[in-house]
Amino acid sequence: MSMKWWTGNLYKRSAIVMIAASVLLTSGCSLLPAEPEEEVLPSIAPPQISKKPEYEVTTATLETKVQVIGKMISQQEETLYFTLDGMRLKELNIKAGDQVEAGQTIGVLDVELMQKDLRNQKLAFRREETAMKEALQMKDEMDPIEFEEKSIAFEEKKQALSDLEEQISRSVLTSPFSGTVVTLNVQKGDLIKAYDPIAVIADTSALVPAAKLTKDEQAKIAVGMPVVVDINNAGQFKGTVKALPITNADPNGGGGGGGEQPAKERPEDFMIIDLKELSKKISRGTPLSINIITKRKENVVVIPPSTLRTIGSRTYVQVVDADGKREVDVEVGQQTATQVEIISGLTPGQKVVGR
Repeated sequence: MSMKWWTGNLYKRSAIVMIAASVLLTSGCSLLPAEPEEEVLPSIAPPQISKKPEYEVTTATLETKVQVIGKMISQQEETLYFTLDGMRLKELNIKAGDQVEAGQTIGVLDVELMQKDLRNQKLAFRREETAMKEALQMKDEMDPIEFEEKSIAFEEKKQALSDLEEQISRSVLTSPFSGTVVTLNVQKGDLIKAYDPIAVIADTSALVPAAKLTKDEQAKIAVGMPVVVDINNAGQFKGTVKALPITNADPNGGGGGGGEQPAKERPEDFMIIDLKELSKKISRGTPLSINIITKRKENVVVIPPSTLRTIGSRTYVQVVDADGKREVDVEVGQQTATQVEIISGLTPGQKVVGR
């Protein structure tokens, strides 16, 4: 019996020891630091190779243009000026915007001193005429040389009188034709210099689109070329080149003060455009742009410039078809900013690769 009791107790003790060991093992593990969780990395997608753009070979009307900026001008306009220097403007009979008739007085200079001088010279010349009549009556009795000297002196005084009258006549400025005063640069009482612009008279019923050209632009343009004129707030109008600027041998276009005629705008300095129709609401000086079509081809095979490739003297494109990509040599013709003419090597409907 005692043996049985001891054995039973042994079993109980063993069970207790195992439970205690299990508890200690569990608690011991909880005392250790927690292991970090493994970082989950995002999946990296492999880079995609971008596909180069493809374009279809087409046909189009190809135009090469020269674009210039211009304005509406009158085909008949003139800058008026006095040729007398250092005189005051005594009368001014116009203002900007006035309608004037041919021959109408624009302004008058103060030449009162010159007129007094003319009156005195006329009186003195009357005495010279009397003396010359007497000399003619005594011509046979006079020395020939003496008579010739008297004749020359008389003609000189007569010419001086005529010159003074002509100068005084230039003190009156008149309109050369009927038109509108589009510019007025002076006012009554101003001191006038010879050839300084006084006013601009223009026939505003004969307006045309016009533009000044550089030498390079003029070299590309010829009379008769078609144009498209874009006029502010009026739309687009078709026409042709009517006239090109007249080349001026003087690079300064004339002189400035000092009695020389100054540079001024003339219709002859502009390229003139002939329009089939024109709105009557457009006024002189309205800004505009002119596209001159210097070369035009219809139904030509074209591709974008970005598809064209060159290596040395070779020009080619990459063509895409059922068999993949292949290189094709091409002959290039007319080119614009957006299209290239292909003379040979491609046909419409083919696909070419851009860059």
